Order: sequence, then structure tokens, then C-alpha cells
Amino acid sequence: MFDTLLIVGGGLIGSSIARAAKANGACKSVLIADGSDVVCAKITELGIADTVRVDATKLAGEADLVILCVPPGQMGPVAAAIIPFMKAGAVLSDVGSVKGGVIKDVTPYMRSDIDFVPGHPIAGTEYSGPEAGFATLFKDRWCILTPDNEDDAAAQKLGEFWEALGSKVAFMTAERHDIVLATTSHVPHLIAYTLVGTAVDMEAVTQNEVVKFSAGGFRDFTRIAASDPVMWRDVFIENKDAVLEVVDRFIEDLSALKRAIRWEDGDPLLEHFTKTRDIRRKIVDAGQDSADADFGRKVD
Repeated sequence: MFDTLLIVGGGLIGSSIARAAKANGACKSVLIADGSDVVCAKITELGIADTVRVDATKLAGEADLVILCVPPGQMGPVAAAIIPFMKAGAVLSDVGSVKGGVIKDVTPYMRSDIDFVPGHPIAGTEYSGPEAGFATLFKDRWCILTPDNEDDAAAQKLGEFWEALGSKVAFMTAERHDIVLATTSHVPHLIAYTLVGTAVDMEAVTQNEVVKFSAGGFRDFTRIAASDPVMWRDVFIENKDAVLEVVDRFIEDLSALKRAIRWEDGDPLLEHFTKTRDIRRKIVDAGQDSADADFGRKVD
């Protein structure tokens, strides 16, 4: 697909792209840049890149494809630093879970002789760091691309790259992406962070029973709430409008359920729970999760 790939940011997603690109022959050479000496040392130890540097500008001129794998709030500054060093004809992309904000932050630094194709692989775990990555992270998972023109040669070539890594590729506008992901990812994470935070605040009252007697539902919330705090801080700020729109709708729906519980009105509760149960079945049928116990996750 591309002779030389430069990944800027060697965490979970960046290191997984490196592994997947090598495993699937999606490029000839993989370069990784990360501002942390510790991360660079770990990547070198793992042997998942052909070249590793702290300074991305030292590698940008060699790459046919540059993928920014840094938190959304860092996309603009990192793009500003490396774009002047990119070679003509190269493609710039990213993996941010917010697209409107990233496009706004990166576009001012773009050059007419390189292509910018924003992207978002919808894959990940609650773990972080280069040692957390694995080559099959993107297998059968969606990768959304939000170029100005999906028929553009660079957009099509990047789509083929992600398909080589095992992803299913979809094209949509940045605005559509951000409202969809606010609904399916961002607000669920916000709810998880809030609920787990409430449980922590209740520890003094429950004398550690919240942790001791954690049921499966709460444990799954803690898994989500264990995600990278820096990245999620940036996500909520960068996708503020869409997140607030979904939060307002959630508050309205929660208030309606609260009233039904208060007045012991079982009909709206039953109707709501039946509808949401059907959504779960559709997600499993679409291959987006497992129907196995504990959602198919390993239980220690």
C-alpha cells in the first residue's frame, strides 16, 4: 500500500498499527516516533518498528504515509511540527475519535502537495502503552474515514491500507462521525467515569463493599473507566457540542425512568428495557460483540 509508514505516538493504537502493518504486509518499512524516551526504548525492545526516534521531524521526510496516534489535543501541535518536513505526495492521517476538532486543528498547517485523510479505527482496550498493542486489534472492526472527497485517490488508498490491517472501512462526514461516536462511545465513557466516581465517593459509607461485592455490570463500567484519562479529557473537550447534545437527551430519558420508578409505573420501564434488550441482540448479530457469558472476555 505504502512503502514507508511513520506512526507518531507509540501507544496502544500506534503500536498495534505497526504490528498489523508488518503482519499483513501493508508497507515495506515501519517508523515510529514518540516524545518519550521510555516509550521509544520499549518499542525498540519489542522490535515492532524498523526505526524509532524521539523526534518525529527526523523521520517525516521518509514517509509515504504518516499517521498521528496522539491524544486529540496534541494533533494540531504535532501536525504543525511535522508537516513542513513531509515529502510531496505523502498522505497524512490520524486515529482520533473526534474528527471535527482534529480537522480544525490540523488544516491550518496543511500544504497543497500532501493529502490529509482523517481517520478513526473503532478499536481499543482499556490498556495503554506499546506493550499493550497487538496485530489483530483492528480485525473485523470498523475504521471510519472522513475525507473531503471519498473518491479521492489518497482516501481510497488509505481505505485499502486499513482493509489490509483487517478493518471494515466506512466513509462519512466529520459532523456525522462526531454525533455517532458521541452516542456510541463518548457519552457511554462519560457515564462510566461518573458512575465509578460516584462509587468511589460512596466508599466511606459502604466500607469497601462497593469493591468487594462488585457485580458484572459495575465491573464492566470500571473497565471502560480505566481508559486513558488524557485522551478522554481531550475527546470531551474537542467533541463538546455533540457530547452535550447526547447528554441532554440522556438526562431527559433518565428523568423519565426516574419518574416511572418513583410512581411504580411498570409499563414504561418494561417498554424501555425491552427496546434496549433488542439493541443488544442486534449488536451481537452484527458481529460487534459476543453473546458468551461476560461478553466473551477472559475471566481470571
